[in-house]
Amino acid sequence: MPPVRDGQAISGKTMKYTIFSTAWGYFGLAADKKGLIRTCLPHKDRKTVEKCLLAGLENPQFNKNLLRPLQKQIIAYFAGKSTLRPQSSALRLLNLTPFARKVLAACRKIPAGKTVSYSQLAGMIGKPRASRAVGSALARNPIPLIIPCHRVIHSDGSLGNFSAFGGTSTKSKLIKLEKS
Repeated sequence: MPPVRDGQAISGKTMKYTIFSTAWGYFGLAADKKGLIRTCLPHKDRKTVEKCLLAGLENPQFNKNLLRPLQKQIIAYFAGKSTLRPQSSALRLLNLTPFARKVLAACRKIPAGKTVSYSQLAGMIGKPRASRAVGSALARNPIPLIIPCHRVIHSDGSLGNFSAFGGTSTKSKLIKLEKS
């Protein structure tokens, strides 16, 4: 979901993006000088990824070498050859509430191959009764995969929703990939 609220566009002279091929389809990254702003999970159609990735961004410039080390990690991840470990990547969580930022920061700490429930994640941020609000914050995650919102499920083990391409089918595949 793009991090655009109330019609606000994200702009800057240093806005860059790239779209590259993975075993699951095309993946997109958008960043400025300060860090990663958005990702777009794989889709078979490059134009669809470009449309999703660039929505609300003003004048981004294509750069095939943008965040090249991260690109390589993502390619290896979707090939099933590596666990994604982008912890050092600087993230820019623009146009999000402090609550949503706290949820996404806690979500980022969930290890690959593990899942937590919405209520467990709410507890991790000191708001044990806020599981629905946690779900709403995760639905606004502008950086899926890097912030692994796919690792958050219902207490009963069911997947819950997933707002990225492919919905719960993609969420299920990501969880299975990480557990293998």
